[in-house]
Amino acid sequence: MSEIDIEQLEIVAARLKSIAHPIRIAIISLLQEKGKLSVTDIHNILEIGQAVASHHLNILKTNGILSCKREGKQMHYTLKSNNLNKILECINKCSTD
Repeated sequence: MSEIDIEQLEIVAARLKSIAHPIRIAIISLLQEKGKLSVTDIHNILEIGQAVASHHLNILKTNGILSCKREGKQMHYTLKSNNLNKILECINKCSTD
């Protein structure tokens, strides 16, 4: 029997917790669709405050879900993995079965 890596499990749990919020799921879906967006783009599309968008983006970035890159005066965000959509689809499918 293989040994359980508790540290790795905690990292995975933190990432799942960071995804588990309606606004963050919406941000992930937007980035999946658009590829790269600025904070301004995200807050305009989702019709949320810029501070709210920044807060949720920071949580996703801190937990390794997003990458960000400064371009001029704006930060642009992208998904680190395109497989997140598969996780969301799986969860959604389980809830409809």
